[in-house]
Amino acid sequence: MAAKRSVKSDPLQGFSPATRRWFESSFEAPTPAQADGWPAISTGANTLICAPTGSGKTLTAFLWGIDELSRRLDPEADGASDDPEALGRGVRLVYVSPLKALSYDVERNLRAPLKGIGAPISIGLRTGDTPQRERQAMLRKPPDILITTPGVAVSDDELAGERRS
Repeated sequence: MAAKRSVKSDPLQGFSPATRRWFESSFEAPTPAQADGWPAISTGANTLICAPTGSGKTLTAFLWGIDELSRRLDPEADGASDDPEALGRGVRLVYVSPLKALSYDVERNLRAPLKGIGAPISIGLRTGDTPQRERQAMLRKPPDILITTPGVAVSDDELAGERRS
């Protein structure tokens, strides 16, 4: 990921202008979970956000990653062909949802920030009952963000967007 950005004084300070604009037009202010979580997340350290339902935990966890991904070159853009970190080259962010039903909510709730930021980031959802044809399609064109459930075996090849021989 990109260089670490400080968010100690202003929780939104480290975000790109597009992400900051979207957040400020969508919310009055960061929740305590967000204000306390983003400084820890910005360091790149593993971070556990523990807060009540409806406190913005999911957005806290995802917005930093979405912002990082939105800063990357689109694989169709000039000069991006040699960039192994470009979007569309494999899974860059994985979210493991404890419940299948929650994974659908997470996927749906990611649409607003992605649209608001204008980020061409793709999302894939894979659970234990994902049909084989959808799994194969995901191998051919891997999402940038993968939402999955525990127990779903996702190989390193799939994460990298490579097809097994």
